[in-house]
Amino acid sequence: MPEKHYSTDVVIIGAGPAGLFAVFECGMLKMKCHVIDSLEQVGGQCTALYPEKPIYDIPGYPVILAGTLIERLEEQAKPFHPVYHLNQKVTALIREAGGRYKVTTAAGTVILCTAVVIAGGAGAFGPNRPPLDNLSQYEGKSVFYMVKRRDDFAGKTLVIAGGGDSAVDWAISLAEIAKKIYFVHRRDKFRAAPESVDKLHALAKAGKIEMVIPYQLHGLTGSNGILTAVELADLDGHKKTVAADVLLPFFGITPQLGALADLGIKIDSHHISVDPATQQTNLAGVFAIGDIAAYPNKLKLILTGFSEAAMAARAVHPLVFPGQELHFVYSTTQGVP
Repeated sequence: MPEKHYSTDVVIIGAGPAGLFAVFECGMLKMKCHVIDSLEQVGGQCTALYPEKPIYDIPGYPVILAGTLIERLEEQAKPFHPVYHLNQKVTALIREAGGRYKVTTAAGTVILCTAVVIAGGAGAFGPNRPPLDNLSQYEGKSVFYMVKRRDDFAGKTLVIAGGGDSAVDWAISLAEIAKKIYFVHRRDKFRAAPESVDKLHALAKAGKIEMVIPYQLHGLTGSNGILTAVELADLDGHKKTVAADVLLPFFGITPQLGALADLGIKIDSHHISVDPATQQTNLAGVFAIGDIAAYPNKLKLILTGFSEAAMAARAVHPLVFPGQELHFVYSTTQGVP
């Protein structure tokens, strides 16, 4: 696999809210960033799990949808021209003789940088796949673990499986445009917000969604990756088959620290220990922010990740510009490009 070589000031691992805001904070201090994420699009869990979920504790927004928040953060980072390397996992982090770091991904991307900021939520994420025969041949063609473009599912017969926020929210959203939706869950209790569950039941009562409960996914029917039907089974082994163009199994995503756990970074219960004043890890020049960063009395909030991004950027600045004094300037005075 041919390598693609780059050089930058800061590599940010993770394109969730904290990672995107770190691009802005670094940019305001004249530092260039490359961003790596294991998902196919920016946004982290906000995009992968609950893009249409309202968030109520973002300063200045009485309420904002998770997906809209990501759009605003992308817009805020855009003037600083970040380079995104999506659908890639970090496989190696090596400190070179001169003190710079070489970050390598599974796609053959190699980036030399002065500092690394890990903003990967609780690590890289991978979908929890249902145990179905021949599942891989349908993935990316008619089986999807996230919705990139809602309109891709217009006029199609969908099987949505799961009982959490993502399954319920997407069933509600896609009911407006899908030809038919079968909602499959193994029990009649849900892990989603009560208001969303009420909407789901209302749509079922109106005939826009067919509830298939208590059933689980049992098999797939189709050829060349094109799905024609999904076989379901209840807890007693009784089976039924429903016609389907697309299967959307929403069983959550699993944190996978992967290579980060083997890089010499101090890990504590799947989190990275940092100095709360600078967000630096036990490795010089390597920082962690957002949910993956751990220190006493940490509050796991998006706005905490924003604050940590600002602190990390200021701690990185003297590494990128040694000997250059950093004067604090309000953004109102400084402006943006």
